Amino acid sequence: MNADLGLSTDPASARPLYRQIVDQVSARIHEGTLPAGFRLPATRALAQALGTNRSTVVAAFRELAEGGLLVSTVGRGTFVADRPAVTPRRPTTSRELSWASLVSNTTRTGILHELDRLGRRVAGGDHINLQRMEPSSDLLPLDAFRRCVQHVMRTRGGVALGYAPREGLARLRGAIAEDLARRGVPTHAENILVTTGSQQALDLVARILVDPGETILVQDATYTGAIHVLSAAGARVVGVPNDDEGPDIDALERLGRSGAKGLYVMPGGQNPTGRTISAARREHLVAWSHHHGIPLIEDDYCADLELDSVTLPPALRTLDSQVLHVGTFSKRLIPALRIGYLVCPPALRQHLTVLKHAMDLGSSLLLQHALAEFLERGYLRTHLTRILAEYRRRRDTLEAGLTRHMPRSVRWTRATRGLTTWLTLPPGVDSEEIFDAALDRGVVVAPDVLFSVDGQERGLRLTFCREPPRRLAEGAKRLGLAMRAVMRRNDVAPGSGLGPV
Repeated sequence: MNADLGLSTDPASARPLYRQIVDQVSARIHEGTLPAGFRLPATRALAQALGTNRSTVVAAFRELAEGGLLVSTVGRGTFVADRPAVTPRRPTTSRELSWASLVSNTTRTGILHELDRLGRRVAGGDHINLQRMEPSSDLLPLDAFRRCVQHVMRTRGGVALGYAPREGLARLRGAIAEDLARRGVPTHAENILVTTGSQQALDLVARILVDPGETILVQDATYTGAIHVLSAAGARVVGVPNDDEGPDIDALERLGRSGAKGLYVMPGGQNPTGRTISAARREHLVAWSHHHGIPLIEDDYCADLELDSVTLPPALRTLDSQVLHVGTFSKRLIPALRIGYLVCPPALRQHLTVLKHAMDLGSSLLLQHALAEFLERGYLRTHLTRILAEYRRRRDTLEAGLTRHMPRSVRWTRATRGLTTWLTLPPGVDSEEIFDAALDRGVVVAPDVLFSVDGQERGLRLTFCREPPRRLAEGAKRLGLAMRAVMRRNDVAPGSGLGPV
């Protein structure tokens, strides 16, 4: 019998030595390396092999025994405990309820199922993914964030593992207020509600403002998740057509008399088109909001993701303190954080806080502490410097490939902020047909059906954050082949356009 079981301990580690032993023995038991009935070495012999005190090994064995993994018998030794197999109990009846008649009407909404429908067609295979808006793992601040988590656990211990305050950790809300001020969005920490991603922030706004059947206005091409959450709240989602400056003024005036409960916009780097609402149109939106009594919901999902040296117009929240401002750390930092925030007028603060607490009892306190630590240490600025340089390189690579391989009648919008490039398709070319043809060639794109409420925007959204430059170049080449094949099949001329606009 091997006295040390192949275990090792690191005295310099932040974890206690007994915890290292517990974790390693537990892992070997669960993976079957230490089978049931296996006799472990005596605590004294194992301590000597590991170069540690016997009391350390005794403490580790005691915890493993309390967890049901080991069993000790006086005079015989310590053994891996038997783990009885669990036999699932058979249901007493196989009769099914009538679920089809029980499902709510909101879940039947067609647009809720479009992403799932297209996603099932993508399943499997090593596709070049120009659809997923998620940073590749090499762009995540793994080491810096690990240091923050370890610091929180070392300095706060079990306190960081409890429930969070309903409105969010005060320390984090203060850090977010400072971050917003840096970006020219004035607010106070008490007007910030920490949410589980920006998706929950939108869900809260929808539940606060909308009764089933009431209208929410959105830009005609907009974030799929916003359409989903507004529809799930029972809202009647109505698209507002756009011109070069933003939501069309005449359409806004007409729809402003409809009794709408809000207008959801993404002023800087709209998802999916990447367009920015002009300064003059932002001023008009604020005046329109007050004239018609319709609140503005501003989603700044791509905060800090400025790819070119372009001065952005002031945020809507900067122009009007009544604007509901939604933000997130998913795109510029770490998607798995699932930490977003909602800046709200004081009159709504209590309503939103009570509703959020009813929904989830608070967002993760550990992650809130870790993110606050990350922001306070200044790691965000360092991280942004690194990823923005890479995003520019990836954008330029994708656009160079599009210029080389796309038919001349296909136009696209250069991304100056955010993570997307929008391709406008020529008449006679259907986006889902391109989706299928590209998928056949190993490329995944996002067709307009995922984003358009009224079908006025026709095109494809391409993201460049997920794939490295080499695969982006290959993806553009394959997409060009798919585009040409569909155009030939539909007898559409390649045209003589200039490509990017």
